[in-house]
Amino acid sequence: MTRFVAFIFVFFLAALLFAVPLPKFEPLPTALSNNAVAEVKSRGSLLLYSFMGIGPKRTWDAITNTGYYLDIDTGKWSLTHPVPGTAGRIGAVAAGVREHIFLFGGYAVDAQGGEITVPDVNVYEPLRDLWFRGADIPVPVDDSVAGVYRDRFIYLISGWSKTDAVRDVQIYDAEKNKWLQRTPIPGTPVFGHAGGLVGDTIVYVDGAHKNPSADQPKYVASDECWMGKIDRHDPTKIQWMKIPSHPGNARYRIAAGSSEKDQMIYFSGGTDNPYDFNGIGYDGKPSQPSPVTFAFNARTGKWETLNENTPNPTMDHRGLLVIPEGLVIIGGMEKGQQITARVAVLPKQVKSK
Repeated sequence: MTRFVAFIFVFFLAALLFAVPLPKFEPLPTALSNNAVAEVKSRGSLLLYSFMGIGPKRTWDAITNTGYYLDIDTGKWSLTHPVPGTAGRIGAVAAGVREHIFLFGGYAVDAQGGEITVPDVNVYEPLRDLWFRGADIPVPVDDSVAGVYRDRFIYLISGWSKTDAVRDVQIYDAEKNKWLQRTPIPGTPVFGHAGGLVGDTIVYVDGAHKNPSADQPKYVASDECWMGKIDRHDPTKIQWMKIPSHPGNARYRIAAGSSEKDQMIYFSGGTDNPYDFNGIGYDGKPSQPSPVTFAFNARTGKWETLNENTPNPTMDHRGLLVIPEGLVIIGGMEKGQQITARVAVLPKQVKSK
């Protein structure tokens, strides 16, 4: 009888834990999409950051260099000093390392629609709200994927550079502020792909590449999924292998983020119709976000579908952030190319049927 009572107690305790509602955070001060996001612990508080991005007009002059941070203890946003530079950027990627945030590349857009990929590495120090310049990216990229290894090395995987996507895997040593030689990806070079790094495992999926035929559209979605294993004795050596397709269609600009504690890389949203910065596909049709949220389990090496019908799905992301309570998606582009200020928190568990 005592064991039965203990079992019932544990059962109800577990039920209560799972019934705890997801946290709610106030919206961004302004609606943004294609904003670079990162998280960092500072003075014992977990802070979530959003840098740059494009506003509701979805035009070149709606691109901003504004930065915001959210203290999850208060759930409220505050301004940072703007990202340095004469113009805002989109397509940049950010990573939190050693209580700093490193912001890589991206591209600026001029009044004629011209796009310029930049080599900038901007380093933000939260304690003093200061920016300083890191060593430029050897091969400038935008719409790349970033992953952090041993709280020191930041891997930039593929991405667009000037006239085409590149195979480069560029490794930034945050301790020495220098770039290392690297093992390139063996697959099709892509941009707008998504992925992350946990332990010594890199995973990236999808993105877009030039249409191999002469037909329109100019760019098409990739359905390739790759996993790389970092050599524990030499972080510049990566053994790549192709892995099975993830749940759902091939997609572009999915929100993705990693959790060392969970040993998971999470993915949500994106679209199966690649587009430029305005949300209209290269085929001339409006792109629409996917409602699928899924994950790669690094322990099992398998994909897991978390939710096939995620509420209010979004696309046009540069990452998602993982906190103990769930997956945080900051801004993005909703159905109908509507840019949102919403901060969504999604559960990390598989949705019960």
